[in-house]
Amino acid sequence: MSQSPLDAFFLGRATATLLRDQAQHLFVELLSQIGRFDAEQQQRLHQFMQEVQERAQQEAQTVAPHMNTSVDWQALVDDLRAEIAALRTELQRYRNR
Repeated sequence: MSQSPLDAFFLGRATATLLRDQAQHLFVELLSQIGRFDAEQQQRLHQFMQEVQERAQQEAQTVAPHMNTSVDWQALVDDLRAEIAALRTELQRYRNR
């Protein structure tokens, strides 16, 4: 076991360099895995949002196929208010009997 200090120095230096390279490789691999995971999650979220929108559109078509996007909302609200007023009047008549 007669190693000179110079041999010990180079042995230590080689060990440190090898450890640094392995740590660097592991760090890069970790960052790569994180990036891949993030991309997959974004893709899954995007697909989920698309499925939700498609399902909502299908249900809207099923429930109200005659309604389109060009609805006069003010007129619809006015009609609903008139219906509510008529129902209140009818309810009041029923209670007064």
